[in-house]
Amino acid sequence: MLIPSPVLSAEASETLPRFTPGSVLTDWGIDPIPFVVTVWAVGLYVLGVVALHRRGDRWPVGRTLAFVGLGMGSFFVATSSGLGRYDTTLLSVHMVQHMILSMVVPLALALGAPVTLALRTLPAAPRRWLLAVLHSPVAKVLAFPPLAFVLYVASPWALYFSPWYDASLDSAFVHQMMHVHLVLVGTLFFWPLMGVDPLPGRVGYPFRVLLTIMTLPFHAFLGVTIMGQTTLIGGEHYLALREGPMGAWLPPALEDQHLAGGILWASGDLIGVLFFAVLFTQWVRQSIKEASREDRRLDLAERRGAGRA
Repeated sequence: MLIPSPVLSAEASETLPRFTPGSVLTDWGIDPIPFVVTVWAVGLYVLGVVALHRRGDRWPVGRTLAFVGLGMGSFFVATSSGLGRYDTTLLSVHMVQHMILSMVVPLALALGAPVTLALRTLPAAPRRWLLAVLHSPVAKVLAFPPLAFVLYVASPWALYFSPWYDASLDSAFVHQMMHVHLVLVGTLFFWPLMGVDPLPGRVGYPFRVLLTIMTLPFHAFLGVTIMGQTTLIGGEHYLALREGPMGAWLPPALEDQHLAGGILWASGDLIGVLFFAVLFTQWVRQSIKEASREDRRLDLAERRGAGRA
């Protein structure tokens, strides 16, 4: 049964049963902001696909599955399943959620090509507005790969080593906006690198591979740093939870924090392999298309030369 997510202060926090892997699928709650974002994003995307089919145009099924299923589906699961219910109770659970929101969701949304879908289905005036936004100086600055890279790698450091994370534990609004922020920052970085939309900031595949490789040490270093910390992240909140009824099953806070760092380190490397696979596939496909175009150009030039002869 879906129930509202608990208030986030440790004193008023809802008493939850022992967390198990099955809790991810059996314990659900609703965070209003992520839920509304999910409904609107999926609804608008599906409307665009339906509009294309009604006029006889095709839209790749893989893109729909990537955006609706893997992208927004992962976003909803990360914020509303047991991951969302326990993300303020166990830092290790939050870290799984963090990696889904900052890496898996942005990649899937990018592969869904929603901007291309919008450009093909919007009326003339909204299409002009969208193109104006895409070509605006602000969009070009935000999509500038080095800037997007800095924002992407600096964001988790700022989250865990500043008052920001403590604020997310004390305020439901800040907590939900943190989820949206993780997706937006990941999108700014990965969309120009792996997406198929006509966005500013597109660079060649060698540079895309380089930027992706450069993210891996930052995740690993952050994970190792969290594992080696003796100071608790969100310590006041997590220690207060262990003084209440959930203290009977909660692991030691520092032990859970070390586990969270290990999750960040290992999952960053694993998801990085997925990124490389996507980039490599896209690179090969582009090379095949370019070779095919060059073959056609040479064939045409040869036929014209034979005709003149």
